[in-house]
Amino acid sequence: MRTADFDFDLPEDRIALRPAERRDASRLLHVRGGGFGDRRFAELPEILRPGDLLVLNDTKVLPAALRGIRPARPEGGGGDVAVEANLLAPVGEGVWRALARPGKRLRDGDRIDFGAGLSGTVLSRDGGEVSLRLDAEGDLDAALRAAGHMPLPPYIARRRPADDEDRERYQTVFAQAEGSVAAPTAGLHFTPEVLATCEARGIGAVHVTLHVGAGTFLPVSAEETSDHKMHAEWGHVSEEAAAAMREAKARGGRIVCVGTTALRLTETAAASGEVRAFLGETDIFITPGYDFRACDVLLTNFHLPRSTLFMLVCAFSGTDTMKAAYAHAVEAGYRFYSYGDACLLERE
Repeated sequence: MRTADFDFDLPEDRIALRPAERRDASRLLHVRGGGFGDRRFAELPEILRPGDLLVLNDTKVLPAALRGIRPARPEGGGGDVAVEANLLAPVGEGVWRALARPGKRLRDGDRIDFGAGLSGTVLSRDGGEVSLRLDAEGDLDAALRAAGHMPLPPYIARRRPADDEDRERYQTVFAQAEGSVAAPTAGLHFTPEVLATCEARGIGAVHVTLHVGAGTFLPVSAEETSDHKMHAEWGHVSEEAAAAMREAKARGGRIVCVGTTALRLTETAAASGEVRAFLGETDIFITPGYDFRACDVLLTNFHLPRSTLFMLVCAFSGTDTMKAAYAHAVEAGYRFYSYGDACLLERE
């Protein structure tokens, strides 16, 4: 398939730079049987069926965006340099791969002061990417939380800096396991009240963990989708969660994956035909023609053109259906991307 087949037009003013005032006040586009229904997220419990099972990604976003100063070098050649570093993935105890700007002003051995007792030492550099060892005067995790900012997606970060509101709203209410550098955004719409209403209606929930990497925002540059190399992310499906999914299926319930991260992990765990416990990395790349083994319903946000995530929803509901759904969403004023509205996709 050609990457260009997954392109669409999106006006700039449809990109949400801030979340809705209330999490569950977001709009919800219900896509079923090729038709569309305009709903509110708070209505999700009445759309789902008793016996359905929500699969929630409980990963927690690290404050992985750092701003610091590289002091002037003793030998001269310039003064202090302001540095921005975005952590990408851990590669060892206290060592991270990171994107650093301005990368050309850094070299091996440079020390960067990020404030709040946190500093970093450049171990190696490859273009704008560095290997960075983090050190703290006290507890490293506490220093990172104090010094870091939420790593907003590039299409938001280019337009405004992260602030205190993002510390709460760029995190799901069920986040537990720290390790992501991007949020599983479909989960951002849930409130404790929505979850409680789901439970009262007989809709179950299980937690899985997929630590979202910065690769989720990378565009597909290859002309053919078969030439794209998918990024790997670490995930865990417990035996208890796997058993709950198998039992829900056995009694006629549907597996409702909350987000593409939960779907990708669940489908990885179902490689044998049914969901089993899983621990490790997944680089599953889902495009049209994929045979879904576990997920019946997908709750997700609206995705970037030519992205692996838009390819995934096209695989789930059909490319023509999703292009029509996105065109409807643009016309109806839905808000797109991480802080935008949601859509509920039901496979027939």
